[in-house]
Amino acid sequence: MSDGLTFDAGGLIALDRNDRHVIALIARATERGMRITIPATALAQAIRNPARQARLSRLVRQAGTDLIALNGPDATAVGLLLARTGTADVVDAHVVICAQRAGQAVVTSDAADLRRIASALRLVVV
Repeated sequence: MSDGLTFDAGGLIALDRNDRHVIALIARATERGMRITIPATALAQAIRNPARQARLSRLVRQAGTDLIALNGPDATAVGLLLARTGTADVVDAHVVICAQRAGQAVVTSDAADLRRIASALRLVVV
């Protein structure tokens, strides 16, 4: 966890479900001044009712969190990554692109899908 954390939808859902491991990871990252990255595509998979998802809403709004849109350059990078790996999940590829750019580990509940796209990616499985 040297450079911060990137969350995929599974990591965000674990936070929403009050997963103690995820809460501790966020607390440690915050104490150490590390950045937290949330790809907007992963947020779209996890958010359903912001008024009832207080932990998730708070993480998105905190000063140390970067919410990353799927813009044109990232969309192109995602498409190239999907073509290169023979996979099809836009959200997983966007998470990989964001994590690699930030030099961060990914907090995930689905390591297998991310490993298919980027085998060397650092993962924190929850």
